[in-house]
Amino acid sequence: MSTTERGTSARSATADREIVISRIIDAPRELVFEAFTDVRHLSGWWGPEGFTTTTRAFDFRVGGAWDFVMHGPDGTDYQEWITWTELVPPARIAMLHGERRDDPNAFESVLTFEPDGTATRIEMHTLFPTREQRDEAVEKYHAIEAGRQTLNNLAAYVTEMVRKGAED
Repeated sequence: MSTTERGTSARSATADREIVISRIIDAPRELVFEAFTDVRHLSGWWGPEGFTTTTRAFDFRVGGAWDFVMHGPDGTDYQEWITWTELVPPARIAMLHGERRDDPNAFESVLTFEPDGTATRIEMHTLFPTREQRDEAVEKYHAIEAGRQTLNNLAAYVTEMVRKGAED
């Protein structure tokens, strides 16, 4: 863990701007990582319950971007933009996530994929620019519940991939 100049942990210095969500998925991490990084899989699970996704552009590499629209169950469209800042297959992804390229309100997310026996523990650590932006995401957009639902959707999708693979 890194420390600041005053000797306090970096985690505690940013705790009021963070959301951390984790989940165990009963599949090998290579498969979970693939589902998270291959555009043909992303539209099958990305987003909270009831949402669908339309991809406009996808270039999975450091500096590349995913330009997409999330369609809410109430018909609202949400413009989304992700650019990847670090990729360490199959262990880690770091990215900036906003509404568009150069969004000043973009937030950072780091995803880690750790083996847990034959399963995978995925942790999604999100850091907002300010506490107010974090609080708005939690209160207005239900970011914690939405993140949990998104990881649940990923788990269901990957479980189906494993089941179909077992049938082949």
